Amino acid sequence: MAGKPTTYWDYIQVEQLLALQTGLDADETRISNDEVLFITVHQIDELWFKLILRELVMVRDCFDRSPVPEQALASAVRGIRRTSMLLRNVAQHFELMESMTTRDYLAFRDKLSPASGFQSAQLREIEILLGLDSTQRVAMGHENSYLDALRDPEGKATPALRRVESRLREPNTLKQVIDEWLYRTPIQGSHPGDEGDEGVVAQFIADYLEAHRRQVGRQTQSNQVQAHNPEDVARLHRRFEEEIASARRFLAAEDRPTEERPRVSRIRAAIVFIESYRELPLLAWPREIVDGVVEMEQAFLIFRQRHARMVERVIGRRVGTGGSTGVDYLDQTALRYRVFSDLWAVRTLLMRREALPPVRRPELYDFVEGL
Repeated sequence: MAGKPTTYWDYIQVEQLLALQTGLDADETRISNDEVLFITVHQIDELWFKLILRELVMVRDCFDRSPVPEQALASAVRGIRRTSMLLRNVAQHFELMESMTTRDYLAFRDKLSPASGFQSAQLREIEILLGLDSTQRVAMGHENSYLDALRDPEGKATPALRRVESRLREPNTLKQVIDEWLYRTPIQGSHPGDEGDEGVVAQFIADYLEAHRRQVGRQTQSNQVQAHNPEDVARLHRRFEEEIASARRFLAAEDRPTEERPRVSRIRAAIVFIESYRELPLLAWPREIVDGVVEMEQAFLIFRQRHARMVERVIGRRVGTGGSTGVDYLDQTALRYRVFSDLWAVRTLLMRREALPPVRRPELYDFVEGL
């Protein structure tokens, strides 16, 4: 016997969904349009966060394999790009929030206290899943740990806290698995574990830095035309010499503990290799991954910055409902919460195609017919 025909409202659960915008009141008709707007926008944000988490888990699990199947990279790129789109959608909601005046918002703001967007468990999950280091976190202002804000007023565990703690117990973050994948990248045809791999990577870095030094030297000469006196010339030389030195320190991973430097140096060299020789067939999808991750983190940073400007526009720089420093806290997160910093830093030392050292054994990066 055939089942009951599916209706749109049953499948989407429209009636249940439309009954959720009451806030602390049992009757939505007793609260203002502004309060319903505030509730609805934040509920939609949490639904976007749910989708973001699903995409990030899929991408993380895709890279949590060795080797990562080449055919899986297209799905990973799609998931990364979709995450960027979702983050942009969340950021666009702030325009709706800005349709409220300060007085409109203040009419119901006291109902929120001491609640805070800081208590969005899914946002914390996204940060954890991406790989935000706990040492980077900005304190809200009074808690010992960001997890404290997820407890109830009596200090007991809540579903929000349990959700975040569960995410913390997961063995790998997106950053960890992507770093591992980058570490395995063949550089000049050499893989980790191959005989002489360290020497091949060291030679690639040396050749790249020499090409970079020559390029910066040409830039120094061309910029001297704009120098008005010997002091300007000396200043330009110092700037370009520091650029050369900074590239060397970065690829040598001198900012990391000694025991971590060989691994981090190879990862950074792999990023340079992928970005520099992206025309090679087997590097086309990896380059899309690298560029997509940068786009995704950029979208997240823009979301944070847009959030801060919306809050400042609506309520200025007053203390947040949860006791935070408000706009100052949001500005700090936008400044400090970088996960994929190496992917950004590489942009400083990339060169035009004609200046690059040659690829050795380029045939190893061609697709093999018949597979």
